[in-house]
Amino acid sequence: MTEMKKIQGIIPPMVTPLLDGKTLDEQGSKRIINRMIDAGVAGIFVLGTTGESQSLSMRLRFDFVSLAARYIAGRVPLLVGITETSLEDSLALAAHAKKEGAVAVVAAAPYYFPANQQELIDWYTALADASPLPVFLYNMPSKVKVFLQVPTVVALSKHPNIIGVKDSSGNQSYFQSLLYHFAGTDFAVYMGPEEQMIAAVLCGGDGGVSGGANLFPELFVKAYQAAASGNIEETRRLQKRIMHLSDSLYGLEPGSDASFVKAIKCSLEIKGIASGYLPLPYTAFKGEQVEKVKRILDTLKDYR
Repeated sequence: MTEMKKIQGIIPPMVTPLLDGKTLDEQGSKRIINRMIDAGVAGIFVLGTTGESQSLSMRLRFDFVSLAARYIAGRVPLLVGITETSLEDSLALAAHAKKEGAVAVVAAAPYYFPANQQELIDWYTALADASPLPVFLYNMPSKVKVFLQVPTVVALSKHPNIIGVKDSSGNQSYFQSLLYHFAGTDFAVYMGPEEQMIAAVLCGGDGGVSGGANLFPELFVKAYQAAASGNIEETRRLQKRIMHLSDSLYGLEPGSDASFVKAIKCSLEIKGIASGYLPLPYTAFKGEQVEKVKRILDTLKDYR
């Protein structure tokens, strides 16, 4: 297995820009990638939750990995989501990611029948044994309905091909326990919810996988840098901006778990960066929703 240096900083979970249900928005993807790299992100993560991976055909997933790799062109590390219910399909994505130059893969637990903790250990061990790239664990209980308990993560961290964890549980006690167990090690610990990224980094976390960086990459890079350097006054200022972004934009469609993705994609389209299309069963904002997003973006126009 290839050794890789720990990535520290902001690793945006990139949206998957689409022109329709079968066609990638290539130019929009290029613009998003260039904006994020120019802002100083530490890496780019494709085919995650924000990337709507489970709504995409396998062909689109393969094609998007190739597209992203082509436009990233080695400027920052590429991480690829391989979450699937089939080990064979996860490994096929991992092999393609390796071929296209990705540095690591990211895997949430298989979903549908909830696995117990020993089954999760068995799954990830089999995945890491066969993966041609290092594996990041992805704790995403709200979507896959199982929780990677701390002892499970600790056990899996002993595998030489499992190199870190992204936690999107929003559970601060859990995250602090991860930091306690992995302090001073090469095992990376990243915060998913962007609202908690600054606090996580101040406490020793390695960075954030922040969806808002699709829209305002400079804001999140500056927030990470302020936290990593211990600049408390600056973190307080930037935390207010992050909370304003989250509080005003992400909950525009109550009852929809995809509301934040819809809001980000709608914003990208309004800003002329990429298409706002979402694959079925989800639909893009329309009418008054779009007008509301425009009004919110006007309050965020100075965010950098």
